[in-house]
Amino acid sequence: MSASTAIGMVSESLQKLLIGEMQPKLATGVTILAPDEGGGGRRINLFLYQVQENSAFKNMDWQLKRGTSDTLVPPPLSLNLFYLLTPYAQNEPQTGNSIAHEILGEAMRVFHENPIVPDEYLAHGLQDARERIQIIQNTLDMEELARVWGTFTQPFRLSVLYQVSVVQIDALPASERPMPTRTRQIGAPQPALFSPPTIEEMTPLQASEGSSVTFRGTHLTGWRAYVRVMGKTILNAQELTQDQFEVTLPADLPPGFHELRVDISHLFRKTFFIEVTS
Repeated sequence: MSASTAIGMVSESLQKLLIGEMQPKLATGVTILAPDEGGGGRRINLFLYQVQENSAFKNMDWQLKRGTSDTLVPPPLSLNLFYLLTPYAQNEPQTGNSIAHEILGEAMRVFHENPIVPDEYLAHGLQDARERIQIIQNTLDMEELARVWGTFTQPFRLSVLYQVSVVQIDALPASERPMPTRTRQIGAPQPALFSPPTIEEMTPLQASEGSSVTFRGTHLTGWRAYVRVMGKTILNAQELTQDQFEVTLPADLPPGFHELRVDISHLFRKTFFIEVTS
């Protein structure tokens, strides 16, 4: 959950990341200032120049409030933040602004190696945020970059642009609402109109011609049984009085494997295989 101060918390987190990960040999400070504001000395500066609503999270639905099971909260305001990363250092007589270039390269290394801001550098209010804070290098053509710098009193300096997303700002508690009561049951439970018949087994699986086989199942009483073998009906619409019944194999059934197709009142059908011995 993030308060309305989340934007400032993100800037603070980026500052802490750079301070904690940049190599100390450059003795560089990290500031969060406008490019035309003074900072002095060697430093890397983060300037938030644009804020946009994140389109991917724009149409999120209401969701459960964290830690509750009966309170809904509206979707948070999800934002992308755009930063201008600018190095500052005094020019050297021989190498010019190479020190500023070193500072910029070191800062870019830190962001490259930490595309997700580690937890230890997150500001206190962001450590329980739903979404991770991701850093992506952004690109602008020179004309757009010149327009950004054209708003300042300082001349253009080498800068790199970064997009940070997604930053979420939660609605105030007054926007919360209880979850509607769900109907657990409508009317009294009704028993099934009938229990469908099933055949579970046939015994034996091997028999001689003219002998009997037995079918056993459940909920067979009251239904009619049909049995066919080799296209010939050997049991036709026999009303069942118990959960098992017998059929007699034809005396002229040749030896080998045969299919016994069982039908119970056209509600249940199953095929069994039997080996007929001579």
